[in-house]
Amino acid sequence: MSATAVETAGRRHFRPTLGATLVTLAGLAVTIGLGTWQLERLHWKQELIARIDRQMAAPPAPLPARIDDPAAWEFRPVTLAGHFLNDKDLLVIARPHQGQVGYEVLTPFERADGAGILLVNRGFVPMDRRDPATRAAARVEGETTVRGIVRVPQPPGVFQPGNGTPAPGSAWMRADPPAMAAALSLGGVAPVVVEMVPVKGAGLPGAPAGTLAGIEPRVELPNNHLQYALTWYGLAVTLAGIYVLSQRKRADTGTDGRPDDRISGA
Repeated sequence: MSATAVETAGRRHFRPTLGATLVTLAGLAVTIGLGTWQLERLHWKQELIARIDRQMAAPPAPLPARIDDPAAWEFRPVTLAGHFLNDKDLLVIARPHQGQVGYEVLTPFERADGAGILLVNRGFVPMDRRDPATRAAARVEGETTVRGIVRVPQPPGVFQPGNGTPAPGSAWMRADPPAMAAALSLGGVAPVVVEMVPVKGAGLPGAPAGTLAGIEPRVELPNNHLQYALTWYGLAVTLAGIYVLSQRKRADTGTDGRPDDRISGA
């Protein structure tokens, strides 16, 4: 083989095929589009977290008698005046708390302003405190004032279990004010749940057994959109690199294979 033939055999030219080009363009459109969508989600999530932080930092305000827009009140600190309906406690299965499994106690609260009844999440109890008689110290009798954070229960979905039809006295999978009100024959209740802020001293060593300590404010909004965006853009770059490398052909054959026998024998 002559020096010219060897030099020619070592060269590669970019000669893309139509099929590979169309497939690559489609893949780039998908990966770049998904990466851009994740960036848009990132900005939306950042604004949402900032709004929630502002709302939770606001001073407590009386919850209005009528809540036309529950979402506008979510994460807002509020105050309530009225009394608990202690004989109508409901249990919702809770996440493990300090290594214990148990329930969160939701107690109907009748408002003193005549605005009706809403559910107050009063905190966690372990499974051995399921019976109301074992947490008598948690009963709050008579008129009282409650401070808490408004939460809007989420509808059932892929990651949010449904309740079905709980038997009387059984625990619920999630808070559902309308269904819970129907189960207790309470009529209508507010479409929100107020999570009572932690009560100083309750639930700590030395506190009366069965007391309810309230709920630490919980905002569980995972924000992984930047990582997702970088992943999609990285896949786009990888796809483009594979396309370029796979479509470089040998100058002597027009393929990725070895030179033909005719050139090899030259």
